[in-house]
Amino acid sequence: MSHSFSRGRDRLAAVAFGSIVGCAMLLSGCAAAAQSIGAAVVTVPTDAATITEAVSMVSAGGLILVEPGTYTESVSVNKNDVTIRGTDRNTVVIDGEGLRPNGIEVIAGGVRIQNLTVVNHTFNGVLVTGLHDANGAQAHSLDGYSKLDPEKFPPLQRFEVSNVTASNNGLYGIYAFNSQHGVIRDNYTSGSADSGFYVGQCAECDILVTGNVAENNAIGYENANASDSVIVVGNRFTSNRVGLTLISWYQEAYLPQKSATVVGNLIADNNSSNSPKQAMGAFGLGVGLSGANSNLFERNLIAGNWSTGLQVTNTEDLPSVGNRLTDNVFEENGVDVADLSASRTPSSDTCISGGIVATVLPAGFAESCGTGSPGAAQASDLPAVTVPPGISFLKVPAGPRQPGMTGNLSQRPAALPRAVAMPDLALVGVPDRQLFAERVKG
Repeated sequence: MSHSFSRGRDRLAAVAFGSIVGCAMLLSGCAAAAQSIGAAVVTVPTDAATITEAVSMVSAGGLILVEPGTYTESVSVNKNDVTIRGTDRNTVVIDGEGLRPNGIEVIAGGVRIQNLTVVNHTFNGVLVTGLHDANGAQAHSLDGYSKLDPEKFPPLQRFEVSNVTASNNGLYGIYAFNSQHGVIRDNYTSGSADSGFYVGQCAECDILVTGNVAENNAIGYENANASDSVIVVGNRFTSNRVGLTLISWYQEAYLPQKSATVVGNLIADNNSSNSPKQAMGAFGLGVGLSGANSNLFERNLIAGNWSTGLQVTNTEDLPSVGNRLTDNVFEENGVDVADLSASRTPSSDTCISGGIVATVLPAGFAESCGTGSPGAAQASDLPAVTVPPGISFLKVPAGPRQPGMTGNLSQRPAALPRAVAMPDLALVGVPDRQLFAERVKG
């Protein structure tokens, strides 16, 4: 079997969305004025029959409050500082019916998506992207990819996706691409054919990923070319085929991936047969680092992954360099840490210190800090694991009910700040296996 976890296919296709409401008057600056005209609060379906209609009615900075029901639509949010919030996380459902590409597309700054469910979309549950034009939101195309021009497509600024359930989506559950200054918090993903959570293509990202649960996805969490200030803390990535990956990816800008911080996460039992097939056939893998640079893994519990707890390899000619594994606890993995880098692109300066690490391949890899790798193991050196066939993303069983937001849900929030308030990581310890256990199917 192959133990590669890096991408073997193109990612997201371009998708169309409803056109932005235009101005009727031919006045200078009327496009900007149009965003300020509208209702401060729009309730669906009382004031608007659909969420899409509500977007056209709400003012910039307004709140769309969605009552329980199933909404068979694809929503595009093109006004700054709008909040879309369900009144009940588990019964406000945007259903793609296996036909529509995205549940919610966010292409404006300062947008919040909160307290609802998105299911059965052929691409993504929630897509947040700064890559869009008159034809709609875009990330990758199925026929190839032209690298991002940061001047033509500047990163989207400020976003939040919280208390969202994203299940049975064909690529990603919650996908932030070419975006900065965002929070992905207290969400649940399952049944994603690519990854439950994805943060990609940003520099100086200033993105916090915390309090989330991913299970029964091909990959729980993936980071490609998202660098410098991505903080992944206090999440549960369990019972996927692969728990978490940090990769450099030639089809995205800002090579190589570097300087993410991964602290206090549970990354365990990623041996799910009740999940879509991972693109390159990986299975039983906790963490994959592919062409990943200068990342910090600290105080994570990485346990029960049948093949490897943490695997280091290259992306084509890009090595993994300077990663730090500090005070992590590895338990009951096939192999705790393995370097499978190609001989033409060896890893270097991988530092393993503190914590509990029982098995390392090749011998001497744990002492390679500050030096080149002593060589690399082969896939045949890992435990033999039978990879079960994948199932359709539409057939992965639904997860349990998830906790929703509390408080005054009809209150319009203040605008998101320019920078994310990050937690004090020094206060985060090694989690146990009960982290968010009440939120998984079991």
